[in-house]
Amino acid sequence: MSAVDDFVAWNRANAAQLALPGMEKQPKRRAVILTCMDARVRVESMIGTGPGDIHVLRNAGGVVTQDVIYSIVLSQWTLGTEEVMIIQHTKCGLLGMDEDGLADRLEADTGSRPGFEKRGFVDPEDGVRHSLNLLNASPHVLGIPRGFVYDIDTGALTEIS
Repeated sequence: MSAVDDFVAWNRANAAQLALPGMEKQPKRRAVILTCMDARVRVESMIGTGPGDIHVLRNAGGVVTQDVIYSIVLSQWTLGTEEVMIIQHTKCGLLGMDEDGLADRLEADTGSRPGFEKRGFVDPEDGVRHSLNLLNASPHVLGIPRGFVYDIDTGALTEIS
Protein backbone atom coordinates (compact mmCIF):
# COMPACT_ATOMS: atom_id res chain seq x y z
CA MET A 1 0.00 0.00 0.00
CA SER A 2 1.27 3.51 -0.79
CA ALA A 3 1.68 6.32 1.74
CA VAL A 4 -1.35 8.10 0.26
CA ASP A 5 -3.43 4.92 0.62
CA ASP A 6 -2.33 4.77 4.28
CA PHE A 7 -3.34 8.40 4.80
CA VAL A 8 -6.79 7.86 3.27
CA ALA A 9 -7.34 4.69 5.32
CA TRP A 10 -6.37 6.52 8.53
CA ASN A 11 -8.76 9.36 7.66
CA ARG A 12 -11.64 7.00 7.03
CA ALA A 13 -11.07 5.37 10.40
CA ASN A 14 -10.77 8.71 12.25
CA ALA A 15 -12.93 11.20 10.33
CA ALA A 16 -15.55 11.52 13.06
CA GLN A 17 -13.02 12.80 15.60
CA LEU A 18 -11.64 15.29 13.05
CA ALA A 19 -14.96 16.93 12.20
CA LEU A 20 -15.30 20.59 13.15
CA PRO A 21 -19.02 21.33 12.74
CA GLY A 22 -19.95 24.91 13.44
CA MET A 23 -16.36 26.21 13.53
CA GLU A 24 -16.06 29.63 11.89
CA LYS A 25 -13.84 30.04 8.82
CA GLN A 26 -12.24 33.17 10.32
CA PRO A 27 -9.24 32.23 12.44
CA LYS A 28 -9.87 32.90 16.14
CA ARG A 29 -6.40 34.33 16.76
CA ARG A 30 -6.64 36.63 13.69
CA ALA A 31 -3.15 35.72 12.51
CA VAL A 32 -1.66 34.26 9.35
CA ILE A 33 1.65 32.38 9.54
CA LEU A 34 4.01 31.75 6.61
CA THR A 35 6.49 28.96 7.12
CA CYS A 36 8.46 26.25 5.35
CA MET A 37 7.02 22.98 4.08
CA ASP A 38 9.72 21.11 6.04
CA ALA A 39 8.08 18.23 7.92
CA ARG A 40 10.07 19.08 11.06
CA VAL A 41 8.30 22.45 11.34
CA ARG A 42 5.14 21.74 13.34
CA VAL A 43 3.63 25.20 13.51
CA GLU A 44 0.71 24.56 15.82
CA SER A 45 2.91 22.74 18.35
CA MET A 46 5.62 25.40 18.07
CA ILE A 47 3.34 28.32 18.97
CA GLY A 48 0.62 26.64 21.03
CA THR A 49 -2.34 26.88 18.68
CA GLY A 50 -5.03 24.44 17.63
CA PRO A 51 -7.74 23.95 15.01
CA GLY A 52 -9.38 27.18 13.94
CA ASP A 53 -6.81 29.46 15.57
CA ILE A 54 -4.61 30.59 12.64
CA HIS A 55 -4.12 30.44 8.90
CA VAL A 56 -0.94 28.59 7.92
CA LEU A 57 0.76 29.10 4.55
CA ARG A 58 3.66 26.83 3.56
CA ASN A 59 6.13 26.67 0.72
CA ALA A 60 9.77 25.72 0.18
CA GLY A 61 11.73 27.94 2.56
CA GLY A 62 8.76 29.87 3.92
CA VAL A 63 9.59 32.68 1.51
CA VAL A 64 7.34 35.48 0.30
CA THR A 65 6.21 35.08 -3.31
CA GLN A 66 3.40 36.75 -5.25
CA ASP A 67 1.17 33.77 -4.42
CA VAL A 68 1.94 34.19 -0.71
CA ILE A 69 1.09 37.90 -0.87
CA TYR A 70 -2.19 37.00 -2.59
CA SER A 71 -3.01 34.47 0.16
CA ILE A 72 -2.14 36.95 2.93
CA VAL A 73 -4.28 39.65 1.31
CA LEU A 74 -7.23 37.24 1.08
CA SER A 75 -6.69 36.17 4.69
CA GLN A 76 -6.65 39.77 5.88
CA TRP A 77 -9.21 41.43 3.64
CA THR A 78 -11.82 38.65 3.52
CA LEU A 79 -11.28 36.60 6.67
CA GLY A 80 -10.21 39.22 9.18
CA THR A 81 -6.63 38.32 10.05
CA GLU A 82 -4.67 41.25 11.41
CA GLU A 83 -1.19 39.91 12.12
CA VAL A 84 1.38 38.28 9.86
CA MET A 85 4.20 36.08 11.15
CA ILE A 86 6.99 34.64 9.00
CA ILE A 87 8.84 31.64 10.39
CA GLN A 88 11.89 30.33 8.56
CA HIS A 89 14.22 27.81 10.17
CA THR A 90 17.74 26.52 10.63
CA LYS A 91 18.93 23.55 8.58
CA CYS A 92 16.47 24.37 5.78
CA GLY A 93 16.83 22.47 2.52
CA LEU A 94 16.75 25.79 0.64
CA LEU A 95 19.84 27.07 2.49
CA GLY A 96 22.65 27.34 -0.03
CA MET A 97 20.71 25.39 -2.66
CA ASP A 98 22.20 25.35 -6.15
CA GLU A 99 19.04 26.44 -7.96
CA ASP A 100 20.83 26.88 -11.27
CA GLY A 101 22.14 23.32 -10.96
CA LEU A 102 18.62 22.06 -10.28
CA ALA A 103 17.29 23.95 -13.30
CA ASP A 104 20.10 22.49 -15.45
CA ARG A 105 19.27 18.97 -14.27
CA LEU A 106 15.55 19.41 -14.89
CA GLU A 107 16.21 20.78 -18.35
CA ALA A 108 18.58 17.91 -19.18
CA ASP A 109 16.12 15.28 -17.92
CA THR A 110 12.85 16.75 -19.21
CA GLY A 111 13.86 18.98 -22.12
CA SER A 112 12.24 21.96 -20.42
CA ARG A 113 13.88 24.56 -18.21
CA PRO A 114 11.67 25.56 -15.25
CA GLY A 115 10.61 29.16 -14.88
CA PHE A 116 10.74 29.15 -11.07
CA GLU A 117 11.88 32.33 -9.41
CA LYS A 118 15.00 31.81 -7.34
CA ARG A 119 14.21 31.61 -3.63
CA GLY A 120 17.35 30.22 -2.05
CA PHE A 121 19.23 31.99 0.70
CA VAL A 122 22.48 31.52 2.57
CA ASP A 123 21.34 32.64 6.03
CA PRO A 124 17.82 32.20 7.44
CA GLU A 125 17.99 35.61 9.15
CA ASP A 126 18.67 37.27 5.78
CA GLY A 127 15.88 35.18 4.26
CA VAL A 128 13.44 36.46 6.87
CA ARG A 129 14.57 40.07 6.34
CA HIS A 130 14.12 39.75 2.57
CA SER A 131 10.61 38.30 3.01
CA LEU A 132 9.68 41.04 5.50
CA ASN A 133 10.86 43.68 3.02
CA LEU A 134 8.66 42.18 0.29
CA LEU A 135 5.59 42.20 2.55
CA ASN A 136 6.28 45.71 3.81
CA ALA A 137 6.53 46.92 0.20
CA SER A 138 3.02 45.68 -0.59
CA PRO A 139 0.35 48.36 -0.16
CA HIS A 140 -2.25 45.62 0.32
CA VAL A 141 -0.74 43.82 3.32
CA LEU A 142 -2.10 45.24 6.56
CA GLY A 143 -0.13 45.85 9.74
CA ILE A 144 3.54 45.27 10.36
CA PRO A 145 4.64 41.69 9.64
CA ARG A 146 7.05 40.08 12.09
CA GLY A 147 9.70 37.52 11.25
CA PHE A 148 11.36 34.72 13.17
CA VAL A 149 13.90 31.94 12.78
CA TYR A 150 12.98 28.61 14.35
CA ASP A 151 15.96 26.63 15.60
CA ILE A 152 15.42 22.99 14.65
CA ASP A 153 17.84 21.81 17.36
CA THR A 154 16.49 23.81 20.32
CA GLY A 155 12.86 24.48 19.36
CA ALA A 156 13.30 28.20 20.09
CA LEU A 157 12.03 31.12 18.01
CA THR A 158 14.27 34.17 17.56
CA GLU A 159 12.72 37.40 16.29
CA ILE A 160 14.48 39.06 13.38
CA SER A 161 14.22 42.79 12.83
